[in-house]
Amino acid sequence: MLMKKIGMLSLAIVITVFGLAQRLVPKAEGSSVTFAIKNFGLTVNGSFTGLQGAVVFNAANPAAANFNVTVDAGSVNTGNNSRDGHLKKEDYFNSTAFPKISIVSTKVSSAGKAGSYLFEGIVTIKGKAKNISFPFTAVPAGDGYLFAGSFKINRRDFKVGGSSLVLSDVLTLNLKIKTAKS
Repeated sequence: MLMKKIGMLSLAIVITVFGLAQRLVPKAEGSSVTFAIKNFGLTVNGSFTGLQGAVVFNAANPAAANFNVTVDAGSVNTGNNSRDGHLKKEDYFNSTAFPKISIVSTKVSSAGKAGSYLFEGIVTIKGKAKNISFPFTAVPAGDGYLFAGSFKINRRDFKVGGSSLVLSDVLTLNLKIKTAKS
């Protein structure tokens, strides 16, 4: 009888903890997805819009978190219309054939400090998926959270930019995702 009560109590705790996870959606206002890459030795900054997706998050139980977020590849903006048009073409983002860039979590864990976490997941660009891992923060904001983190990727892993010798292979992506309850 005691074992049955302990089992029921454990089940109730698990249901309560998982039940506290908030279902959130990314909001364009207050969010940004930016990148920086060297081109001819100069840093080029850019951004993407069209943020969509779903987030499930509970700060007390990061292992139950789930991130599935996309941006519009055709929204690339570097402040130079000619360059932006070129970046949308086949040898870069090929935004007609691959309209979304996505990031999906496979594991989220605490980084040992309140509000700090470790993201493990998959980023997909031009149909090419690669594992990524990076630290991020989660700060309560209204009825959701503000998530922030950054990571580096090699553009050649995604066949972006072809064999350009003047474009750096490594770029930094910076994420600032504001969410609200769905």
